[in-house]
Amino acid sequence: MKNKNEKFEQDHQYPNRQYYFPEQIIESFILKGKETQQMTKRAQFILSIMAGAFISFGALASVLLSANIKVDGYFHLFSGIGFAMGYAMIFLSGSILFTEINVLLPSYILYSKYWISKKVLQFWLVCYLGNFLGALFVGFLLNLSGSLDKDFYEGLLGFMEKKMQFTERGTWGWFQVLFSGILANWLIGMAAVLATAARDVAGKILGIFLPVIIFESGNFQHAVANMGYFSITVLEGFTYNWSELIFFNIIPASIGNLIGGGILVSLLLSFAFKENIDTHVLDEELDDH
Repeated sequence: MKNKNEKFEQDHQYPNRQYYFPEQIIESFILKGKETQQMTKRAQFILSIMAGAFISFGALASVLLSANIKVDGYFHLFSGIGFAMGYAMIFLSGSILFTEINVLLPSYILYSKYWISKKVLQFWLVCYLGNFLGALFVGFLLNLSGSLDKDFYEGLLGFMEKKMQFTERGTWGWFQVLFSGILANWLIGMAAVLATAARDVAGKILGIFLPVIIFESGNFQHAVANMGYFSITVLEGFTYNWSELIFFNIIPASIGNLIGGGILVSLLLSFAFKENIDTHVLDEELDDH
């Protein structure tokens, strides 16, 4: 089934587009969601560990690039660019990030003949644990390497204080992290949309950078990014303990990330362009389940 816009372009001899239409992006999400379910658990786990490691490198770069910058605008810009580097490595390497599958899987589930299966839930768990272990591994190596100086850790502590400021606000602070997590993965989800829309590497990287810079500048809570920041700081011996990090930040951020990416990006676009989705992406094999 040809899209009307494609037929219009063909009739008017427009040059080939350098991007995909929104319905084609959703089709890509459905196919990627299906492909992840066909991987072995070993492949899922390895790629999840890699994503956690790369997001930690992004957290590392955000601190390094923004060090000693006193002007807020430039500080936010360079910290955002640094974090986007990690996300670009994830997207282009095929690694599996929890906040990205929150965008892929809802579209796949919606158009599948099946509802949320045990296999899908297991994949979500494997991805989450793999991301955490990858982030922890990078934090462990960074501290063992002794490569980072005192100025870096002072800058990192500044990031941590912004991430943990909500803990002092009690129950309302917990919900603020959740709402911030919704905003974070709404933007990260749009980074996945823009990167998928682009048809060349340069376009994909630019598509990633735009929303990620906004996300990082706004101090929005991204569960896996926080795992990266926390892994470096906790192993260095800062005052925050794991129970505070997990229960007052990572858990509410994770819930918010699921809502932001799954509902505000994946499902909204899927419903909006439902009539334009090519039916071939809906084909499922019973033995896949």
